[in-house]
Amino acid sequence: MKEKLRRSGVKIAAGLAALLGSLSFVMVAAVVNGALGFFAAMGVTVFASFGVAKALGEAVALSYGAIAAAAVACGVLRGVLRYFEQYGNHYIAFKLLAVLRDRIFSALRLLAPAKTEGRQKGNLIAMITSDIETLEVFYAHTVSPICIAAVVSVSVFLFVGLAASWYLALTALIGYVVIGIASPLRASAKLKAGGVNYRRGFASFNAFFLDSIKGIREIVLNNGGEERKKEVNRRSEDLLKETEKMKNSVAKNSAAVELLISLFIIASFAVGVLLVSEGTLSLGRMIIGVTAVFGSFGPVTALSALPGNLTQTFACGDRVLNLLEEQPAVQPVIGGKTFRFDRVNVDRLSFAYNDEAEILKEICLNAKKGEIIGIVGKSGCGKSTLLKLLMRFREKNSGRIDYNETEIGEIDSVNLTDNVTMVPQNVWLFDETVEENLRIAKPEATAEELEAACRAAAIHERIVSLPDGYRTRVGFGGSRLSAGEKQRLGVARAFLRGSGLILLDEPTGNIDSLNEGILLKSLVNAKKDKCIILVSHRESTMSIADRIYRLENHRLHEGGENG
Repeated sequence: MKEKLRRSGVKIAAGLAALLGSLSFVMVAAVVNGALGFFAAMGVTVFASFGVAKALGEAVALSYGAIAAAAVACGVLRGVLRYFEQYGNHYIAFKLLAVLRDRIFSALRLLAPAKTEGRQKGNLIAMITSDIETLEVFYAHTVSPICIAAVVSVSVFLFVGLAASWYLALTALIGYVVIGIASPLRASAKLKAGGVNYRRGFASFNAFFLDSIKGIREIVLNNGGEERKKEVNRRSEDLLKETEKMKNSVAKNSAAVELLISLFIIASFAVGVLLVSEGTLSLGRMIIGVTAVFGSFGPVTALSALPGNLTQTFACGDRVLNLLEEQPAVQPVIGGKTFRFDRVNVDRLSFAYNDEAEILKEICLNAKKGEIIGIVGKSGCGKSTLLKLLMRFREKNSGRIDYNETEIGEIDSVNLTDNVTMVPQNVWLFDETVEENLRIAKPEATAEELEAACRAAAIHERIVSLPDGYRTRVGFGGSRLSAGEKQRLGVARAFLRGSGLILLDEPTGNIDSLNEGILLKSLVNAKKDKCIILVSHRESTMSIADRIYRLENHRLHEGGENG
């Protein structure tokens, strides 16, 4: 079955237009200004044709002075109206781009982490940056021109029909339809695949290049620079080829449109001459009608040029709309029940990804404040998945997860994350200071609270030894810190958050035995008013657990207590 490139341009345009919301009034004003501005531009030549017609003996009510004044006034008015049209279009465009970025981030927040884990980060960055910038073409240079072309074409058709001849008006109308509708549709169909392929290739290249930058150390250490360079060049060449194909198609389309305009102008003139020769139209009225037709092709010409820009715009719009319409794996609970963590009970919990075999079967577990619960098992057996279910990052298939006797699906989502904090195996640190990285957990935290959390995680002494203490920048992804230091900062975040239940996913997986001992000791000291569920495949990590569960063959078995 052939893969569908994207939804139709009409559906994408309708979806993007729907995002205008309250800005629709500004768009209407821009269209009105644009249409009036084009009428003013036409007025210069049309009023001049009135003067010629008057000189030829046509009954024109205006004096030559009035005609000249009207032509000058139209020229001045054209400039003013054009300014307001462009101001309105770009105000909408840039205002809406900011709104779109906010909506995309909000959508990603809902989709995370279940539906963002497998996505290429470079692809998402391309969407938030270049895709959104490309949509500026739609809002600033597409919606308004289409509306203006429709208004001007209908108005000129009626004017020429009433002021000159309906035959001449019909000739112009056929030109408008061919140049403004048939030609763009034909060009859009030819350019559609190229635009989609380019945006996909660009997003893929962006992701590949971002991975290369993030992994530059490994590339150098493994002497893989030359191979990586060849792949970058290959992908660049592929993008260049797609660009050349689109530009060639756009150039051919532009040439065809110019030819069509010339043919319809000649046809209009020929019809006018024929009507005059047959005596059905006076020379003066023919000049007025033909002049109006000659000057009216600007808006439809703008439409014929749209496919060259819209191929990528629609491809970007399709990607953005797909993301905004995508449903999260778990719908957030708003206004649900609230609790203050005391205990958690898991009863006959089962889970499988999509239609795959079950990863967890009939899982039973209980934990309460003051306990450290250990869950041990081989890598890939489902330990991390269990923690994600406790955070409701994914929806369970069956069974119950109760916090203080309240089923997890009934708990307000914000209240759940206030009470339960998870520290992943690979803690991500932003390229900011230590202090700013900690404040992600609690933006309003005082310096004393930051220090207390770091002391509890046994990382305070290391922080104060850094060049600028808590104001030391940690580098991209925490590159200036060791794996153990990053892990302890993640634990410090969890302590600062103040949640009653802390879920730790392989907290000692990337650190040596010395740092493991330091971290485990900090967890023992902190368990008095918290419950800690500790997941690991290392038996040594379980030495601090009050009770241990073993995850084997998709089932959880309680393995006893540590003395």
